[in-house]
Amino acid sequence: MPRFAANLSMMYNEVPFMERFARAAADGFVGVEYLFPYDFEAEKIKEQLNENGLCQALFNAPPGDWAKGERGIASLPGREKEFRASIEKALHYAKVLDCKTIHIMSGNRVPLMLRDHQLSILKNNIALACDMALQGGVTIVLEPINLRSMPEYFLNRQDEAQAIVRELNRTNLAVQFDFFHCQIGEGDVTTRLMRDLPTIGHIQIASVPERHEPDAGELNYPWIFEKLDQIGYGGWVGCEYIPAGETSAGLGWFAPWKAGQKR
Repeated sequence: MPRFAANLSMMYNEVPFMERFARAAADGFVGVEYLFPYDFEAEKIKEQLNENGLCQALFNAPPGDWAKGERGIASLPGREKEFRASIEKALHYAKVLDCKTIHIMSGNRVPLMLRDHQLSILKNNIALACDMALQGGVTIVLEPINLRSMPEYFLNRQDEAQAIVRELNRTNLAVQFDFFHCQIGEGDVTTRLMRDLPTIGHIQIASVPERHEPDAGELNYPWIFEKLDQIGYGGWVGCEYIPAGETSAGLGWFAPWKAGQKR
């Protein structure tokens, strides 16, 4: 049975961030994820995890200046020192939160820079991050993001991310497979899932095209969830969607899976 993690950056926005852990636990989730934890002390977040019996499934490394439009710095020239410091910070949070997976955003395309040059920067930085994370047992994941959602994002296709994983050949490097992004950017999601399953380290879901609850839109998620069981996927399924209304009221889709959730 898939293990679902509530994404606390998108879900339960009816209450402040630190109150969302209790809401997620009350609704039957045993894991949580979110974009960035860095506005809060790691120890305070850990208290919420412990108090509510939750597992930290995933979070993102620092993305650079989000307010100014940066979406990661891993592929940006001249930011290598800052990148290393960002991974050190992320690994500190991962240790405190007992989180074994960190997503590193690649960053936006650099105008006038050859793609191969920017790709080389990305690979060098990801290799460094994997080496830094290895001792703590942390896996680094890369996520292709569709160009409708982030028109300037550098990494957009599953095969691009998989090629990086194969070339770097790190045991703690995998791909984050987001059904929403894959369906919009590429389609044929089940074929891609089956092709890449051995190097998929985390999965995320949302309806397409609205990015709401996974019980509407053009993807048949009940069938997908059964397929994940059939193929033996044992990782987390992150619910990275924007509720169409009040979060708990929209969890009808979760009811068939709620009783079987395990950390």
